[in-house]
Amino acid sequence: MSRATLSSKAALFLLTLMLGVAGCGASEPGKQTVSTAPAAGQPANPRVLIETTKGNITVEVFPGNAPKSAANFLGYVNSGYYNGLAFHRVIPGFMIQTGGMTPDMAEKSKGAPIQNEADNGLKNLRGTLAMARTGEPHSASSQFFINVADNAFLNHRGKSFEGWGYAVFGQVVDGMNVVDAIVEVPRGNRGPHGDVPVEPIVMTRVSVLPAASPAQSAPAAKP
Repeated sequence: MSRATLSSKAALFLLTLMLGVAGCGASEPGKQTVSTAPAAGQPANPRVLIETTKGNITVEVFPGNAPKSAANFLGYVNSGYYNGLAFHRVIPGFMIQTGGMTPDMAEKSKGAPIQNEADNGLKNLRGTLAMARTGEPHSASSQFFINVADNAFLNHRGKSFEGWGYAVFGQVVDGMNVVDAIVEVPRGNRGPHGDVPVEPIVMTRVSVLPAASPAQSAPAAKP
């Protein structure tokens, strides 16, 4: 085999490898090492439809892994609290945040803070939902965010002030393309707030979906 042929084959191999890396599920959500399936005899994990002005996102909530965070989130959903709120902070390569601000960047009154459950073993992988909070570890209330990348630095490292991390309580199971569209919109400053979409992106309606049958609730759908 000639040197030219070998060089051509090597170049083709490298191109194939590069294409494989570029196309290996960039839109796929991450996979947890901890099981999120409900325990035997327990109902299927709840699913919530987030209807936005950019499209619909369906998320699965994990009560077995994050009972306080899941109950808190579902309580806000069932009360209609999230309807009309905006994605008020979006950062490419990081996350999109919502759950507390109106489209004109007024903060909505919220409930009491909850215990941080970031020590549940779930990681802040692409496509996961986690509770937003202040610097105080146990200050999460209504706000949450969707990771658009694997954000290992947000994971629990210990029960110190700096190491608590951010509690994952759910996963996008459909509509990750909508999440990606949201995070790419033009952003700017609104008063003291940065990374605010120039054109508001609003959750028009957030609702719990009817319980699925075991067959329907097994594998998560691809976005």
